[in-house]
Amino acid sequence: MPQVTLEQWQTLIAVVENEGYASAAEAMNKSQSSVSYAIQKLESTLNIRAFKVEGRKAVLTDAGKALYRKARVLVEEARQMESLAEQFAEGWEPEIRIAMDTLFPDWLMMEVIDQFTQQRPLTRIELRETVLSGTDEALLRKEADLVIGGRIPPGFLGDPVLNIEFIAVASPEHPLHKLNRPLDYQDLRLHRQLVVKDSGSRDMDAGWLGADQRLTVSHLRTSIEAACKGLGYAWYPKLKIQRELDEGQLKPLVLSVGGKRNIQLNMIYAEGNYAGPATKLFGKLLQARLDKCPQENAAK
Repeated sequence: MPQVTLEQWQTLIAVVENEGYASAAEAMNKSQSSVSYAIQKLESTLNIRAFKVEGRKAVLTDAGKALYRKARVLVEEARQMESLAEQFAEGWEPEIRIAMDTLFPDWLMMEVIDQFTQQRPLTRIELRETVLSGTDEALLRKEADLVIGGRIPPGFLGDPVLNIEFIAVASPEHPLHKLNRPLDYQDLRLHRQLVVKDSGSRDMDAGWLGADQRLTVSHLRTSIEAACKGLGYAWYPKLKIQRELDEGQLKPLVLSVGGKRNIQLNMIYAEGNYAGPATKLFGKLLQARLDKCPQENAAK
C-alpha cells in the first residue's frame, strides 16, 4: 500500500507552483501549519528532504525535483480516472470504433478526430481504413460503431455525407495517351489495370475490366504511386489525386464512354438510434465539418 497520500503529493505540487508554504496554503484554502505538516510527513515517510531553505524561500532539492515531476503525473492520472468514471456514470463509451472507406479524405477525418478529442480527451478512438466489402463487414460483424462506406447493407440506415467523383487516369507517358483518340473498352483491356484489393473476405473487384494485365495492391496510395510511375491505368477519386493532376504526374484518359464515375459515401451508425453519446457526438462533428466543406473543395 502507498504510504504517501494523494493529498500530500498535491500539497507538494502546491508549494512548488505557488512558490512557498503561505501562498500554497492560501491556494488550497488551508492553514500554513497544515501545509507544513503535510510536507514534513511526506519527507519523514520517504526519509528524504524535498525542500531546502535558501534565504527565506523553500527550494526543491534534486530529490524533490524528481518527486515533483512524478507527483504531477500521478495527480493528473488521478484526475483523469475521476473524469473517466464520471463519463461511464453518464453513459459515455470508453472507446469508439470507426471504419472509414479509403475513398474518404483522410485529412478531413483527422480534423474531426482533433475536434472530438478536444471535447472528449479520455475517449479512445480506433480508426480502421477499409476497401469495398471490408467496410460492410466491419458493420455486419459489429467491429465498428460508426461506418463511412459506399453501401448501406440491408437492415441498416445511413445518411449521405460525400459524393466521390472518380476519373480514369494514367501517367502522361502511358501508351494509352499516345493513341490520340477517344478510348474504348478494347483499348483498355490491352493494358495493365491497377486495382486496390478488397480488405474484406469477399474479394470484390469493383471497376475491374477483366484485363489480362493486372497489378493489385492493398492501399490506394500505393496504387496512385504506381500509376504515376507509368505501371498502369486506373479510376481514382479526383479528390485523392488532385495534387498529382496539378503537378502533371497523372493525366485524365479520354474515353468514349465511362471516363467518370460517382460513388455516394454514407455515414452509418451500427446501433442506429441506440448509438452511444460519444459515437453520436463524433457523427455530429463529422457532419458539421462536411457541411462547411463544399465537395468541390474537399481535396487538399
